Amino acid sequence: MEQLRVPSATMSLYLKELTAAGLVTQERAGRNVIYRAVYESMDGVVAFLTENCCKGLAKSKKPETADAWGCSAPGRKD
Repeated sequence: MEQLRVPSATMSLYLKELTAAGLVTQERAGRNVIYRAVYESMDGVVAFLTENCCKGLAKSKKPETADAWGCSAPGRKD
C-alpha cells in the first residue's frame, strides 16, 4: 500500500466497499487477506456506465467526441 500512497485504513475501507458491491472477493491466508477482482462484475459496471453515463459515446465513430467526454481509454478498441 505504500507504493500506492494510500493509508491502510483508507484502502481497507475501499476494499470493504468493493467486496460488498461484489466487485472483489476476499480470501484469508493466515494473517493476510487476499483480494481478487471479479472481472465479470466489473465488466458489467463499465458497460452500464458507458451506456448510461457516456450515452454510448465510447462507441462513437468520432473518437474525438468520446475522448472529450472521457469515455474512451488510451489503446481501447471498440
